[in-house]
Amino acid sequence: MSPRAKAWRVFLRTPRPEDREAFLAAVRESRRLHRPWTYPPDTSEGFDALVRRAEIPSERVYLICRQEDGALVGVGNLGQIFLGDFRSAYLGYFGFAPYDGLGYMAEGVALVLRAAFEDVGLHRVEANVQPDNVRSIALLERQGFRREGYSPRYLKIGGRWRDHVRYAILADEFHARERGQGPGDRAR
Repeated sequence: MSPRAKAWRVFLRTPRPEDREAFLAAVRESRRLHRPWTYPPDTSEGFDALVRRAEIPSERVYLICRQEDGALVGVGNLGQIFLGDFRSAYLGYFGFAPYDGLGYMAEGVALVLRAAFEDVGLHRVEANVQPDNVRSIALLERQGFRREGYSPRYLKIGGRWRDHVRYAILADEFHARERGQGPGDRAR
């Protein structure tokens, strides 16, 4: 991983097979936090598929870990990475209890965006969030994402087609925030 994959309190790394038990325990302990917003892998087979997904060139999967002890605080991913003239991807993320609400995910998402724009060389990152997921929307807005639209029955989650609000951020917007020239919280 790039040295840019570290922040003040967290760092990014790719998932490994030996993370299976800790990951699955974190998912079990975080079920109330996740539902109905997301359904992360909760079986050995699902985790193994996540590890394999991290090896696909059009995907990036990162475990967000605490600097002080390496504890898993969440996951961030870039999916459907398109290069060429499009240079875009979708951002996904979820946190783990008991670390929710402590700012770790804000730092972790900022690192995923740094990887997207600096390491992968993307121009745009889009994130889609269910309209009632106010905490996730607040996280995106703190990172400088702007709302672009509303998509009815956009994504199937938990067996149901769910409406989503579409947000995006461009590389130049992210870099302006990194330099402290944008509104809101500055990413570290």
